[in-house]
Amino acid sequence: MASPVAAQARKLLRDLALRPPLLAARSQAVQLTPRRWLNLQEYQSKKLMSDNGVKVQRFFVADSAKEALEAAKRLNAKEIVLKAQILAGGRGKGVFSSGLKGGVHLTKDPQVVGQLAKQMIGYNLATKQTPKEGVKVNKVMVAEALDISRETYLAILMDRSCNGPVLVGSPQGGVDIEEVAASNPELIFKEEIDIIEGIKDSQAQRMAENLGFLGPLKNQAADQIKKLYNLFLKIDATQVEVNPFGETPEGQVVCFDAKINFDDNAEFRQKDIFAMDDKSENEPIENEAAKYDLKYIGLDGNIACFVNGAGLAMATCDIIFLNGGKPANFLDLGGGVKEAQVYQAFKLLTADPKVEAILVNIFGGIVNCAIIANGITKACRELQLKVPLVVRLEVAAHSAGPRKMLRLYPRSAEKSSVVVVFCSLWERRVGALEPTISHC
Repeated sequence: MASPVAAQARKLLRDLALRPPLLAARSQAVQLTPRRWLNLQEYQSKKLMSDNGVKVQRFFVADSAKEALEAAKRLNAKEIVLKAQILAGGRGKGVFSSGLKGGVHLTKDPQVVGQLAKQMIGYNLATKQTPKEGVKVNKVMVAEALDISRETYLAILMDRSCNGPVLVGSPQGGVDIEEVAASNPELIFKEEIDIIEGIKDSQAQRMAENLGFLGPLKNQAADQIKKLYNLFLKIDATQVEVNPFGETPEGQVVCFDAKINFDDNAEFRQKDIFAMDDKSENEPIENEAAKYDLKYIGLDGNIACFVNGAGLAMATCDIIFLNGGKPANFLDLGGGVKEAQVYQAFKLLTADPKVEAILVNIFGGIVNCAIIANGITKACRELQLKVPLVVRLEVAAHSAGPRKMLRLYPRSAEKSSVVVVFCSLWERRVGALEPTISHC
């Protein structure tokens, strides 16, 4: 039978979960963009490709209307494409706060480029993938517009089932590849690459042929495929997706648009690339969390989650959802957490006006629970915590320290309006797992 304290803890969270109307009345929900891995702007990805021999359109980047006009003149192109640089998709159908419609424009007149840039730079662009108020545009890309006679799809990605890189291609490009895979799976071609041997000429040639490149274009496409693969390895990418991977009427194979995903564990050897990370579109709380090596993603609920390990963090969010609640965030402390990080994590969580309770769920197998307990007590004292707090620490039987530390806090804060329930501090015993509940 569940103890009265455990029942009280569950009731505390359940009551908060059932109060969305009150929450909505008190504070407006904040829409956050989940973002953990490095994201580069389009011009940054294209520069990486260009620097490694991959064929892309000629382009310049401008952060003022004057620079955009000068760039358009320097291009000396028959037609120019002007693109607002934000991380969200759907730019072409977006709307600026200046009233301008569309974040992508074609023109043959450099003067028009300057006029359009004046209505883009410094204004918010709203698309289907941005918050309602849009995202501020700080830069535009001024590029040579090329005609595309045929579009194909090409991607290089790490495939767990193949234990290494895989080439994926389709002669149907410029469209959603998932739709092609569902409606015409026979048009999806794959080449598994031995990461030790690298890509073979025969594989690149076969993929180029499957994509429909003929004659001299076949060799040109195969050469571009090999250069893309070398780039993939060089920059520790987990995916390089080119859509469209096309050909022009003049007989050129060009990477018209690309998306690159990076392995965030490789930051230590890709410092130059990670230094390009544009954090201006992040929520301030995410940037603050990153300073302390905390993996934070904001959500729109009212129960804050404070967890170690991504798997446990996701499971905790799921449990809250299953019991009718809504998590306010995803926060992974990791295994090497220090006391200062615990304190800063609490500081971040309590700064969110949506948060009405904090659930701490810590597995002691990968972290010293005494560090967590010290950080919690310090945060509760110094931050004057005003919301209910539920703490679950799983510790070994001999680890009595964390429990003593946690019990000390309420004695020094009896007059505080904070409601604290410490539950499920597990002791490992021979033959069974018995929960020891402490209510302070």
